[in-house]
Amino acid sequence: MLAPDVPPVLRHTPLHALHLELGGRMVPFAGTALPLQYRDGVLKEHLWVRSRCGLFDVSHLGQIVLRPKSGRLADAAIALERLVPQDIVAIAPQRQRYGQFTTDSGGILDDLMVANCGDHLFLVVNASTRDADAAHLAQHLGSDCSIEVLTDRALIALQGPQAETVLAKFCNDVETMRFMDVRHLSLAGSDCIVSRSGYTGEDGFEISVPAGEAEGLARALLADDDVRPIGLGARDSLRLEAALCLAGDDIDPGTTVVEAALQWSIQASRRSGGARAGGFPGAMVILDQLANGAPRCRVGLALDGRAPLRKGAVLFTDTTSDQPVGTVTSGGFAPSLNAPIAMGYVEAALSAPETRLFALQRGQHLAVRVTRMPFFTSTSRR
Repeated sequence: MLAPDVPPVLRHTPLHALHLELGGRMVPFAGTALPLQYRDGVLKEHLWVRSRCGLFDVSHLGQIVLRPKSGRLADAAIALERLVPQDIVAIAPQRQRYGQFTTDSGGILDDLMVANCGDHLFLVVNASTRDADAAHLAQHLGSDCSIEVLTDRALIALQGPQAETVLAKFCNDVETMRFMDVRHLSLAGSDCIVSRSGYTGEDGFEISVPAGEAEGLARALLADDDVRPIGLGARDSLRLEAALCLAGDDIDPGTTVVEAALQWSIQASRRSGGARAGGFPGAMVILDQLANGAPRCRVGLALDGRAPLRKGAVLFTDTTSDQPVGTVTSGGFAPSLNAPIAMGYVEAALSAPETRLFALQRGQHLAVRVTRMPFFTSTSRR
């Protein structure tokens, strides 16, 4: 007799009880129970972040400390460059950089943030690949570095044009932080790692806080009239408007850094002719595409109608063709623009703005056109 299906046991973040208290509609995401939305709904939450300030629970993301066994941070930076195409050595103290773990074929295992914290590197990775990323680091860098996955810290994000004003009430040092700065700061009595960054296209901060103190800090921030709790739904629509990739959808092991239009993240020192060119998985493929172009690329898509495109819709040059030229990887309604938008991959020859295409979705051909990204640019400081 077959055993009945047993639903997976979901992890709870340190803010789980607070989400329920605030009316969060909880859903499973990357093995964790997280709020999709609160009582206001996705649309109002999205617009609140664009105008005021939203608090997000992103504790499902992995936090990893990479510490050099030699005691020299440069040794950890050089070691990490064996796995990513970014210049890690040049990250200044109290700064961070966006990067990607690449495959031997140039694909993207995961994207991540890397911060220079003086005597160690602090990495933030995606939830769905957290354990695999830690194993990847241990396998390839274990002889040079100790790898510690932090399980006793929460991660929250304060995003929106009022984020600095709100956080400065707890520590005015944040007023001197630039985009991508990282500081160890005391907030409401908690020892926090604060970065001026986020995934909404707005100004904001990501705050690593001891798990047992996360709820107290969250409540203190939410006591400000400009701050409201924001769920996964608005987080997704905000990052889509900013044309930011979602790991597993817009980027994956079958997509190269150049195809994903992320070549801006590869510094000159790691490119052909640079001081430390190559030396990372898939370097031959990526460096060739940097020089000669990729066969396909990520583009923005605008729709002529009102129906939103969804992941998986296939793109054609006309309604009679049976030869696909691309695929939609992210799509939805953009509240800031009052219109549907999408991202996807198309053949390089069809990637110019204003190129007309048709998306096949639920048996219907929807007219779309390639457009520049990001779809929405915030006017707030970054």
